[in-house]
Amino acid sequence: MATSERDRQLEVVEICAGAGGQTLGLERAGFRHRVAVELDANAANTLRCNLQEVLGYSEEEAEETVKIGDVADSNTWKPEEHKGVDLLAGGVPCPPFSIAGKQLGANDERDLFAWAVELCGEIQPKALLLENVRGLSANRFTAYRQHVLDRLHEHGYIGDWKLLQANEFGVSQLRPRFVLVALKKEFAEYWDWPTPCEEEPPSVGELLRDLMASNGWEEDQVNDWVKRADGIAPTIVGGSKKHGGADLGPTRAKRAWEALGVDAMGVANEAPSEGWRAPEGVPGPKLTTAMVARIQGWHDFEPLEGSASPASYEFRWKFHGRKTSVYRQIGNAFPPPVAKALGVAIRKAIHQEGERRTLLESTDRILDPVYKLLRGSNRALTVDQIIEKLAKGGTFLEQPDVERRLNHLGHDFTVTMTARSNGVIAYSLGEFKAFTGQDDHQRHDLFTQHRAKIS
Repeated sequence: MATSERDRQLEVVEICAGAGGQTLGLERAGFRHRVAVELDANAANTLRCNLQEVLGYSEEEAEETVKIGDVADSNTWKPEEHKGVDLLAGGVPCPPFSIAGKQLGANDERDLFAWAVELCGEIQPKALLLENVRGLSANRFTAYRQHVLDRLHEHGYIGDWKLLQANEFGVSQLRPRFVLVALKKEFAEYWDWPTPCEEEPPSVGELLRDLMASNGWEEDQVNDWVKRADGIAPTIVGGSKKHGGADLGPTRAKRAWEALGVDAMGVANEAPSEGWRAPEGVPGPKLTTAMVARIQGWHDFEPLEGSASPASYEFRWKFHGRKTSVYRQIGNAFPPPVAKALGVAIRKAIHQEGERRTLLESTDRILDPVYKLLRGSNRALTVDQIIEKLAKGGTFLEQPDVERRLNHLGHDFTVTMTARSNGVIAYSLGEFKAFTGQDDHQRHDLFTQHRAKIS
């Protein structure tokens, strides 16, 4: 690659940007935001202000960069204006795939994953980065993931999925994120997933020691709490607007917080003051939103060599809105250190740095053999026929597994069942139910009805 091209500032279009966790990480990795689109006004305000105060954008640049509204609405922004951008990135809504939810997938009006893949095909960036919850990696969504890889291949990309653990990248939290990275072939040959850090992240106690002591809580009390909070945090749960206020998660998470000496039944307005003692039956102090933000990875970064971003990284990312909104912005974010690690790896691939590798084409990767067989068949197949045809290709499935996969397919695809003369049911695969930009898709009506509760 020519020196002038290598020295050029890489640009990113980010969708569903939230309060800027991925934004911050990608900026630290050497990307400059051309556009960042976000539905929630408070999160967008947080992002716009920090583009100026932390990342060095002018007021005019920040105003022009952040677009507020439905990312799939052409009135919010114009994707066609950004064809050929270096990176398309986003953290599309998690509830359609969350284990804590109903896992409606393609039938959830908040699902934008398939739409983002089609957006990638439209604007043809060099690389695509999408992250979501671990639930998307479950067997329930093997056909969904297979369809995504196949569509990306049709658009000219080679994609790969990986489950990344935030604590392996310096974040003091057990936060698994399922990540899709896809690149044009000439860049995919240089792609490699980021290597986890060798050092363990600090414990919650060590990470928050100064914040716990910031409001006058006695040193001996702080030290005792730090000793108890000697592990890393469970996953910070932001939740959606369909649920209640700020607390630190479901029952299992609350037990983990209790073991760390943290009261998970809400979020405090300030750190413990002088003389504070935990009431009977309460394991310890509540966390403030500033503490939650630090656990999520919003703390000081080292400057990236050669980055055009500001040299001084001593900052406080300021969140805008009321406490519940701020907590939700933090909890729904992609940890900045993980986003930075991915951004650095993508930047190296775009610059074609490192060892060139032989690619395994995405069409050779079969995540769901039943989906692949039905997608390529010009006639309906019974369960026995599916088993027989797969066995001829070296894939051996039992009847219950085939039936389970067919059931999963029915959630995200139109599956037609036809009774043959002998009463046996034959299956054929129809259209993908997910929203991919269709004007007449049910997503539009549902989105309008539920917009106030979508986050």
